[in-house]
Amino acid sequence: MTFKPVYVVDGARTPFLKVRGGPGPFSAGDLAVQAGRALLLRQPVPATSLSEVIVGCAAPTPDETNIGRVVGLRVGTGHRVPAWTVMRNCASGMQALDSACANIQTGRSDLVLACGTDALSRAPLLFSDAMVRWLAKWNGAKSTGQKLGLLRQFRPGYLAPVIGLLKGLTDPVIGISMGQTAENLAWEFGITRREMDQFSVRSHERAICGINRQAFDEISAIIDAKGNAYTEDDGIRRDSTADKLGKLKPVFDKPSGNITAGNSSQVTDGAAALLLASEDAVSKWNLQPIGRIVDAQWAALDPAQMGLGPVHASAPILQRHGLAVNDLDLWEINEAFAAQVLGCLRAFESEKYCQTHFGMPALGTLDQDKLNVDGGAIALGHPVGASGARIVLHLLQALRARNLKRGMAAICIGGGQGGAMLVETL
Repeated sequence: MTFKPVYVVDGARTPFLKVRGGPGPFSAGDLAVQAGRALLLRQPVPATSLSEVIVGCAAPTPDETNIGRVVGLRVGTGHRVPAWTVMRNCASGMQALDSACANIQTGRSDLVLACGTDALSRAPLLFSDAMVRWLAKWNGAKSTGQKLGLLRQFRPGYLAPVIGLLKGLTDPVIGISMGQTAENLAWEFGITRREMDQFSVRSHERAICGINRQAFDEISAIIDAKGNAYTEDDGIRRDSTADKLGKLKPVFDKPSGNITAGNSSQVTDGAAALLLASEDAVSKWNLQPIGRIVDAQWAALDPAQMGLGPVHASAPILQRHGLAVNDLDLWEINEAFAAQVLGCLRAFESEKYCQTHFGMPALGTLDQDKLNVDGGAIALGHPVGASGARIVLHLLQALRARNLKRGMAAICIGGGQGGAMLVETL
């Protein structure tokens, strides 16, 4: 099949709002709708002229199960524009982009609104299996005597909630959390706690510099039902230091682990939306694209080392295009954990790792001045379904701001996968 260019016309995202206890002000659908509307209002294309809407979401709530259709109707596509939902865990937003690319390349679509969204603050609290079984018996009880007997069997412990978010962040095959997989990488590559904390501080510092330079023009303010406006990411810590982070206790591998809340991505609500177009659509609507998606790759690996997914996904792209890691102008690697990103950097430069897994020499030492130049998820937050779309959008914005050309966005995926996209500015 001849590759057809896929143009990124424009993009917008909401501020990323840190989860601070209890449901946040927006549902995942609310967030995607506000990002999508902000984007479409800037374009000459009415929502009714879209080919389709694709939304990536890792944790839609029961009232937004096919959240793609919910978002499509709410942004004003009308009844005749199809919409659907994709889920590839942490890369759901990137999957939405890739699915749009595939349909554009095959000629099935010309103009696609592709979004990633999640409201992790609204992840459900679940009943335990014991409570569900008791309720089933209660609902089936036909007499007062039966109900009294069931009340005697009831135990207060049945009411202990199961936290849906924690269940979702635990791999069901290998039975360990995402944080424990980061501990695995820290042990394998000899990454120290101090290195992790220093990397985390850098993420906050770069995000602050980005704010000062107005580097986050893709953010569109959002307003909740009470009229409160949210204009910027609210999890960035201006007072973060390695010494302060060094005092935090490990979360996933107590008491001797190194992964803490301070060197992990923040649990966050947010959405990102991009408008993708074929060459014909660009011409028809006289659009002014900001860039194009040149290539994409998905990869899989041991779930216990899922954080190295960006290496496995980006390596084939580099090979296909005859590139070394520093031939690219900028990189965005989603910061699920500081140890995870540092592990990727060590895997890139490891002769043993690259020979073992890719049958090729070491890919090289990535210049960190090219990596996450405006901070990453440790400072900005990681709304799981949105992050894959966010890093592609911000990579294009960062390249354009510096008059640069080419970059790679890559993300690790719970369950042992990785995704990567090569982009160019126009």
